[in-house]
Amino acid sequence: MAGADEAGRGSLAGPLVAAGVLLDYERLSMRDRRALGDLDDSKQRTAEQREALYPVVVRAAARVAVTIRCVRGIDSRGLHVTNLAALGRCLERVAVPGAICLSDGFRVPSCRVEHRAVIDGDARSAAIAAASVIAKVTRDRYMHRIASEFPVYEWGGNVGYSTPEHRAAIVEHGPSPLHRRSFASIAYSQLRLG
Repeated sequence: MAGADEAGRGSLAGPLVAAGVLLDYERLSMRDRRALGDLDDSKQRTAEQREALYPVVVRAAARVAVTIRCVRGIDSRGLHVTNLAALGRCLERVAVPGAICLSDGFRVPSCRVEHRAVIDGDARSAAIAAASVIAKVTRDRYMHRIASEFPVYEWGGNVGYSTPEHRAAIVEHGPSPLHRRSFASIAYSQLRLG
């Protein structure tokens, strides 16, 4: 079973990160099966729980792929198009003959492997939930690493998402080079972006 999911779709700043995970259920040890039993929608888990699940997923997975799309690419191609391309790329990289391939929420027209979209897939499929963990942890780690370069936005706490403090910092200091200009944020409506 292969699953793909993304993190950062609703963020004001930072990259979009998609992940694909292939789980070979016949190869999984009982220990891996028990550990993967904690998988669920990564947004329902704490950062600490996701970090603990990350090495479990990497160890148990037959294949893992990550695709990262930068802010400028998102702004030039559009978020939805960028998201679909990243999800498709991840599925193509982890799929093997005979695998059932699933994507969270969206059918991916450009994907070269047969797949189906699963609404709320990260809560219904272990493979998608595993991809969700990989994508979210990868993106959060990046945002924590660069937080010191842009301290006024407090990315160590909000990882680029729209919090009142983050929006206030955008209004006060303007957007950084890592803010998405194409995102329709109320914080941006008060600024002249060009």
